[in-house]
Amino acid sequence: MAKKTSKDTVNSPTETKEKFSWRLSRQQKFILGISLIFFSLALLLSFISYFITGNNDQDLVTELTNRNAKAENWLGKFGAFLADFFLYKGFGVASFIFVRILFLVGAYLVLDMALAKLKKSFFWDFYLIIFISIILGFFWEYIPQLGGTVGFEMNLFIQDYIGKTGTLLVLLFGILIFLVFKIKMSPESFTKVFEKPQTAFNEDIAAESTIAPVAVDTTEDNNEEEEINTDLPITTPSNSKDDFILTEDEEEMGNFELKTYPSSFEIDKEALKPTIASASELNLDPKPKVETPEVTNFSIEDRSIPKEDFVNEDAFVIEKIEEEVLVEENLAAKLVQDFGLFDPTLELSHYQFPPIDLLKEYSSGGITINQAELEENKNKIVDTLKNYSIGISQIKATVGPTVTLYEIVPEAGIRISKIKNLEDDIALSLAALGIRIIAPIPGKGTIGIEVPNNNPTMVSMKSVISSPKFQTAEMELPIALGKTISNETFVVDLAKMPHLLMAGATGQGKSVGLNAVLTSLLYKKHPAEVKFVLVDPKKVELTLFNKIERHYLAKLPDGGDAIITDNTKVINTLNSLCIEMDNRYSLLKDAMVRNIKEYNEKFRNRKLNPENGHRFLPYIVLVVDEFADLIMTAGKEVETPIARLAQLARAIGIHLIIATQRPSVNVITGMIKANFPARIAFRVTSKIDSRTILDSGGADQLIGRGDLLYTQGNEIVRVQCAFVDTPEVDKICDFIGSQKAYPEAYLLPEYVGEESGIKLDIDISERDSLFRDAAEVIVTAQQGSASLIQRKLKLGYNRAGRLIDQLEAAGIVGPFEGSKARSVLIPDLVALEHFLNNEQN
Repeated sequence: MAKKTSKDTVNSPTETKEKFSWRLSRQQKFILGISLIFFSLALLLSFISYFITGNNDQDLVTELTNRNAKAENWLGKFGAFLADFFLYKGFGVASFIFVRILFLVGAYLVLDMALAKLKKSFFWDFYLIIFISIILGFFWEYIPQLGGTVGFEMNLFIQDYIGKTGTLLVLLFGILIFLVFKIKMSPESFTKVFEKPQTAFNEDIAAESTIAPVAVDTTEDNNEEEEINTDLPITTPSNSKDDFILTEDEEEMGNFELKTYPSSFEIDKEALKPTIASASELNLDPKPKVETPEVTNFSIEDRSIPKEDFVNEDAFVIEKIEEEVLVEENLAAKLVQDFGLFDPTLELSHYQFPPIDLLKEYSSGGITINQAELEENKNKIVDTLKNYSIGISQIKATVGPTVTLYEIVPEAGIRISKIKNLEDDIALSLAALGIRIIAPIPGKGTIGIEVPNNNPTMVSMKSVISSPKFQTAEMELPIALGKTISNETFVVDLAKMPHLLMAGATGQGKSVGLNAVLTSLLYKKHPAEVKFVLVDPKKVELTLFNKIERHYLAKLPDGGDAIITDNTKVINTLNSLCIEMDNRYSLLKDAMVRNIKEYNEKFRNRKLNPENGHRFLPYIVLVVDEFADLIMTAGKEVETPIARLAQLARAIGIHLIIATQRPSVNVITGMIKANFPARIAFRVTSKIDSRTILDSGGADQLIGRGDLLYTQGNEIVRVQCAFVDTPEVDKICDFIGSQKAYPEAYLLPEYVGEESGIKLDIDISERDSLFRDAAEVIVTAQQGSASLIQRKLKLGYNRAGRLIDQLEAAGIVGPFEGSKARSVLIPDLVALEHFLNNEQN
C-alpha cells in the first residue's frame, strides 16, 4: 500500500510517527519496556550509591578495563561509571529525573499504551533537568557538585554575558514560568494576599445585601401572609438586582441556574461566600431535609417558579453517565504497528528467484560494426537517390543487432512520397533481404531506411535480463522483449498495455517471444504476485512450465493438468476467468477502490478484513499459444469470453497474451483488435497480414528469426526479440520447481457449462421409438451429430436433438464439444448389441 506508485503513495499519519518504536511488534515492545524499567532501577541504585561511596570510586572511572580495580558502588564499576557520567559530568542531582523518564517509557511500552501521551510530561521533565542543574550550579560555592558539570559551565556561560544579578533574574523568571504553566497558579492566587480578611468581607456583604419580602398564600385556615426571607447562595455587592459577577473559574464551569428557597430552609451564613474561587468549593451534597409548608403561589418580583421545581431532595439522584472510550488511533494503523504490513510472500518467504547464470550468453563481444559495409551501403543509398534526382544534405547510421538505421535529411523541396516509392529500388541496389523506409521518423525531421546487417548479432535473454533497465524497472509486470535498433534494452509493462496480441508466420519467433515474456515475469515477480493460465493447443510449446504448477500456474478445480490442451477445458477456463473477474470487481466495489493496485495496497495496510471475503489478489496472465485453432474449433464460445476479458479485466489484474500464426480477419476480428492496443508483429508473408495486425505495413519487410515490430497505438518500434532456448527454460523451471511450493496450484472458480450442467437421466421406457436405429446410425458412422441422424432417419431437428440427448444419457456418445462432433463410445454394431441387451436385462 500506491509503489505509495504501490509504491507511489502518500504518507499516512501513522507513517510520520516515530520510525523505531511505532514499528515494533507487541512482544518487542514488552521486552524493550522491561529493559528500560530495569535500566531505570539500575540508574537509581547507582545514583544513590554515588552519594555514599562516590568519592572512593573517582579513580576507577578511567580504569573500567582493569579487572583488579574494585568499585564500592552498589552496581560495581558499571554503576560508578553511570553515576559519574550523569551526576558529576552531567546534570547533577537533576539526573534523578532521568530515572522517572525511563521508568515511564518502559511502563507505557509494557502496558502497550501510546507514548504520545507522555509528550507534555517529557517537555517539563527535560525543562526541570536543565533548570534545576542551572539553579544548583548558581549556588556552587555553597553546595558544590549538586548541579553537575553542565550546570556549572552553563552558569559561567550566562554570567559572562549578563552577570550574576542578570542570571538570578533569569532563574526567577524560569521559576515563574514553571509555576504558571505547570503548577497552574493563576494571577488571582498572587492577589489573594492583598484582599481583606474573609470574615470582615462577609460582614460587609451582609450589611449591603437586601432581602426581598415575598408574599406566600398557604392552604391553612387562617390564610395568613408570611414573609419569607430568601437567601441567594451566590451574590455580590451591587446596586442592581439582576447584576451578577462571576470569576474566570466560574465562567469556565458554565452558566449556573439561580433558585430561591423558602425561609424555613435554614442555611448556615458562615458558609456563604461572595464568590466561588475555584470549582472545588461547589458542594453538591443534598441539603438537610426541613419541613416546609405547602406552597401554592410563589413569586419573586413577578418571576413565577413552577410547582414542579420543588421535589423531595432525598429522591434527587445525580446519575453519572460514563463517557465513551475514544479510539486514539486508527485500528488499521494499530494492526500495522503490531504486526507490520501484510506480506503476501510470507507463505513462501524463503523462495529464491532464479539466478541469471541459468541463462546462456550467445554473444560475448556485443555488436560488431563493419565499417566497410556501412560505407558501402551509404554510397549505394546516395547513388540510388541521386539517380532519381533526390539530393541528400545529411546521412547518419545507427547500428543495431539485426539492422542498421540510416537517417537521411533530404534537400529542401524533396517530396517524402517520392523517396517512399523508391523502397524496392533501394532494396534492389543494396541486394538486401528487406528494406523498410520510415518516412518520416516520429519525433525527428529525418527519413529512416532500415537495412539488414550481413552478419546479425543474436540478442540473448541473459543480456536483457541483466540490464539495469530491466532490473531497476518499477513496473507491475515488466517484460524485457529484446533490443532496439539503437541497442537499448526494450522493457514494457504488461499491466499498462493492458493486453498483448502476437502474430506472425510460422517459424518466425512467436513461441520464443512467449517464452521471453514468461521468463521476464519469472525473474521479476514472486509466486504470490502473479499466476499464469497457459493454453497450448499444440501440446508441446508450454509443457516445460508444468514443473512450476504449484508455484505460478492457475487451473480449474477438476484435478487436471494446469497446461490446458483440450478445447473444451479452454472454454470452461475462459468462462471461469470471467467469473473470477466478476468476483474481483465485487471485492473492489466493497473496498471502494478503482483498480487492483489500490486494492492490494489497501489490503497490505490491513484496511480490509479477510473475514468479509477480502484477500490479496495476484495478477493473472492468460497465455494462448495458438488462437486460430481455438477460433476454428470453438468459434463464438471462445471469442465471447475473450472479448469480455479484454474489455473489462484490465482493472482487476487479468491480462491476456494471444499468439496466432494466421493473422486473418476472421481470427483477429474487429472486437479483438479494438481491445488489444498493444501488438507484436513478426514477419508475415503479405502486406494485407501486416495491415491486419498493425493497421500499417512493414511486417512483410522483416527478416525473421525474432525480428519484430511493436506498437501500443502510437509509433511502431523495431525490436530484435531476445532468444531463450528450451534448455534454458528447462533449467529455470527445474530451479523453481525444486523449491518449497504451495499445496496446490491457484484454483480458479468452478464453471458449469450449459451442456455439462444438465444431468441426462432418461428412463428406458421414455426413449424414442427410433432410439435403436439412431444408435446403429451413429455407431456405424462413428460420428455423433444430430445432423447425421436428421439426414439418415429423415427427422426434424428437435427430435434428432432429443435422440442425441438419450444416446448421451445411455453412454453411447460423449458430451458436447463445441462445433466438433461428439465422440462415439461404442466401437461397432456387435458391441452395441451387447450393450443394449445388458441394459435391458
